[in-house]
Amino acid sequence: MTSSTTPSHGTDTAQSPVARFLKATEIDTRLLGMVGALLLIWLGFHIFGAVFKGQGSFLTPRNLWNLSVQTASIGIMACGMVLIIVTRHIDLSVGSVLGFTAMVMGITQARILPDIFGLGSPMIWIVTCLVGLVVGTAIGAFHGWLVAYRGIPAFIVTLGGLLVWRGAAFLLARGETISPLDSTFSLIGGGPYGSIGATGSWIVGLIACAFILWKLYSGRKNREHHGFPQRPVWAEVFLGVLGCGLVIGATMLVNAYPWPKGIVNQYAAAQGFEVPAEGLFISHGWAIPVLVLIAVGIAMTVLSTRTRFGRYVFAMGGNPDAAELSGINTKLMTVKIFALMGFLTGLSSIVASARLNSATNALGTLDELYVIAAAVIGGTSLAGGVGTIYGAIIGALVMQSLQTGMVLIGFDAALQNIVVGSVLVFAVWVDIIYRKRAK
Repeated sequence: MTSSTTPSHGTDTAQSPVARFLKATEIDTRLLGMVGALLLIWLGFHIFGAVFKGQGSFLTPRNLWNLSVQTASIGIMACGMVLIIVTRHIDLSVGSVLGFTAMVMGITQARILPDIFGLGSPMIWIVTCLVGLVVGTAIGAFHGWLVAYRGIPAFIVTLGGLLVWRGAAFLLARGETISPLDSTFSLIGGGPYGSIGATGSWIVGLIACAFILWKLYSGRKNREHHGFPQRPVWAEVFLGVLGCGLVIGATMLVNAYPWPKGIVNQYAAAQGFEVPAEGLFISHGWAIPVLVLIAVGIAMTVLSTRTRFGRYVFAMGGNPDAAELSGINTKLMTVKIFALMGFLTGLSSIVASARLNSATNALGTLDELYVIAAAVIGGTSLAGGVGTIYGAIIGALVMQSLQTGMVLIGFDAALQNIVVGSVLVFAVWVDIIYRKRAK
């Protein structure tokens, strides 16, 4: 047997069984820590509700489905914030840019496009989404230009943007709420009609399982081709079973949440059939904004780990001077990174405004806090050079779980802010300790 196929994991008998297991499966210990913290939060809120409120309502299909939808907007922006922080910058304007972009889209689809295409035209939601993405990208690129080519610190540029774009959003509609929005556009925000149902969810789940198995197989073939040490076969099987099990479990969960009876009755009346006396169970399935978040997470992971752009980003974060001396156009890269952040903010504004079916001046308020906290909690180092996309998404889920759980058990808004702020400081402290031990 050659060295390329001989398992190199689990041969050190001096290591503990847990250490040998983690080495063989190559599971990120920080990922395990975040998932463990998330599970503790879920269990804690559920048990607290069961003991003190008489009913544990956190770990229910309804709440977890709503939690996934609420996480989507913050999670999408957190994926971009990872690259911003990795390159030792910060973006404090994402919440205001989201609100401004949503207001532009609201005015576009409610007051401009119906006169051009006609009310109810499918072009309305398509053009509206394109407008939102272009506006967000343009604002992000402008911020990046100020940072890279005018030498203004990102903190100052985006702090100014926080104030400017919030004020601009107010002036666009004089503080009015733009509602309702295009009916097709609103489906992007989720809800009974903004989900793909049980059959569509199982199709997505099976595709995801096939993708997981293919990645494990192709990864093993690539290691063999390049002569790298292989994971033990049992570790590959474990990872495949774990990944597919999580996908199938999540699909079963979203399919277990039915449409409300009122919506079912409206649907039955529109389709021309009667609801049986025992009722009709129609599953929500995967919500469209959650699928958008998953697609963004996959695309951003590939971009950051499999492309030259991603390598340049982490090179700039590790040592900006060395990156510039090696030939990387750091100024242009900075503009691109901020433009990408703006693009994702525009996409997030589509999801957020569609979910509310309105554009309000308050939309996106304090989102910058949750986006930055999600990235940091997910393991992105404020010192630069370190960060993962999946970590940011889990961090967004942690932040939203805290907020949702505190609402369910009746915490005051002031206490909620105290908890969120404390968690953010604690996450940074943990990151400092982790980096010291890693040296």
